[in-house]
Amino acid sequence: MRGIIKYFVNHKIPVNILIIFFIVFGIAGTLALKSSFFPLIKPKYISINFALPGGSPSEIEEGVVLKIEDNLEGIAGIERVTSTSRENSGSILIETNTDYEIDAIILEVKNAVDKVSSFPTDLEPVIVSKIEEQEATVIFSLTGNNIDLLSLKNISKKIENDLRDIDGISQIKVSGFPDEEIEIAVNDKKLIEYELTFTDISKAVKSSNILISGGNIKTSDEEYLIRSNNKNYYANELNDIVIKNDNEGGIIRLGDVAVIRDQFSETSNSSFVDLKSAVVISVSSTNSEDLLDSAKKIELWKKKGIKIKSAITEKPPYLKAG
Repeated sequence: MRGIIKYFVNHKIPVNILIIFFIVFGIAGTLALKSSFFPLIKPKYISINFALPGGSPSEIEEGVVLKIEDNLEGIAGIERVTSTSRENSGSILIETNTDYEIDAIILEVKNAVDKVSSFPTDLEPVIVSKIEEQEATVIFSLTGNNIDLLSLKNISKKIENDLRDIDGISQIKVSGFPDEEIEIAVNDKKLIEYELTFTDISKAVKSSNILISGGNIKTSDEEYLIRSNNKNYYANELNDIVIKNDNEGGIIRLGDVAVIRDQFSETSNSSFVDLKSAVVISVSSTNSEDLLDSAKKIELWKKKGIKIKSAITEKPPYLKAG
């Protein structure tokens, strides 16, 4: 130890270089640090999501899930695989061993998916992604005087797009409103007048509002996919659905016997601020994003003002910390 001290005393230049080295790399390391509220957790989950329009859960299980799971066998680092098959879609959740590098495992998983050569022809592209750990950064609510919930939702989508344009912010969730649905209010008198039943209405809507695959036709040169894409998502698109033809050759449409309108479902999934409807916007940070830096950028965005006007009122909505 004395020899080291004596060397540093007698040789000033190496000491100064060493001090400069520590200062430079210390500053660089400090600037590279990411702030977080909780200790960072290494990602360990990989998700595989896919959609098969018109497919039943059993078709998705046999045609997609089992084939992918077979190819996942033997990949090092995979601890557990769970799958879910639903109507029109399915998903597979992979839990990995933290001793392995998840980025290397996800490449193996993608290769395993690509090796499946006999997927259903109408299967949409399979999405393989890493589930990043997230922590809440900023939560605020959007509300206003004399503004209905639908207008708030449309405004919140504009705010969401503005926030996504900010560098370092990627995880944004908009909530506080129920799911949208289409209500078909049938007029009883009209049903009697046209000699219709609720079953007739239900069958007509179900048969006319479909998204289903009809198989494929192969030729020597090409392959054609037969698919019926006649699904409607808004009330005004359902008015012209034909219910039946009357005795005089006239056409009875859904709009002739029912009032059709877009509305929110009757659930308790709603938010209120000062007894007024509100939409909650939550911003989260991943391990690669700085929590404090993201919060400062959002605060600066708020101070600049939100130049959005509702179609119902000229008073702009205000933001209130949640």
